[in-house]
Amino acid sequence: MIYLDTSEIMKIGLKLAGWKKIPHDSTIHLEGKNISKILLTIDVTVSELLLAKELDCDCVIGHHPIGITHINFSRVFNRHLDYMLEHGISRKKAKILVGSLVERVNIRTHSSIYNQVIDAAKLLNLPLVNIHQPLDEYMRQIIYNKISQSKPKKIQDIINILDDIPEFHNAATKIIVPYGNIDNNVDKWALVIAAGTNGGYQIAKAYFEHGISTVIYLHIDYSDLLKLRESKSTGNLVVLGHLAGDSIGINGLSSELIKRGVEVVKLGIL
Repeated sequence: MIYLDTSEIMKIGLKLAGWKKIPHDSTIHLEGKNISKILLTIDVTVSELLLAKELDCDCVIGHHPIGITHINFSRVFNRHLDYMLEHGISRKKAKILVGSLVERVNIRTHSSIYNQVIDAAKLLNLPLVNIHQPLDEYMRQIIYNKISQSKPKKIQDIINILDDIPEFHNAATKIIVPYGNIDNNVDKWALVIAAGTNGGYQIAKAYFEHGISTVIYLHIDYSDLLKLRESKSTGNLVVLGHLAGDSIGINGLSSELIKRGVEVVKLGIL
């Protein structure tokens, strides 16, 4: 029987991204050793913890931030700044846009009941980890390499290329183009994922205004989409699908855990 501890699990997640430092949206909430059976899911609530106990799992790994990582979530948004600078948007403009996004999310998280799941894990004595941005980065690299190597000409080509990835192919929520047209040219494109959350209306519009014809998000709020449509900006927005994208990273972690002899119970993952 192979056993892992929570520190080793986190290192496996970081290695998938090629990182060594744990980002602010990921952490070991409750340490544990001698772990041989893991419940692996995207969102952890008290229900998932109770299910893990019922299934005799000795650790739960979630993807999305919970507890302190939920509060610190916006501290990883500076990745948006890096992306915008890479695509020719001025630092001054990029900092204003990221600052607006940070404030928006911070106001929302300020009202959250953020510690209930962590307290439940302590009461159940159940080790708990969440790994967010590293797994998203692993997913981003797969998608980026796929698009870069294929050199798509039309928006439909991007959809066809990414449909070769099992998680996108198997998803009930298919890749959509809610802004622009599948027959439009791709031209210059920006893959804006693994930055904590999507850039919303303002960041997508900034890319369009700086010569980026195609912006690729994992998801977008309907209110942001409406603002983008009202702006009548010239460009294409490709939305890949939240569950499918997150599942790529989670499945990468699952494969590495299984290679090490750990039993993995996956919940809600494609």
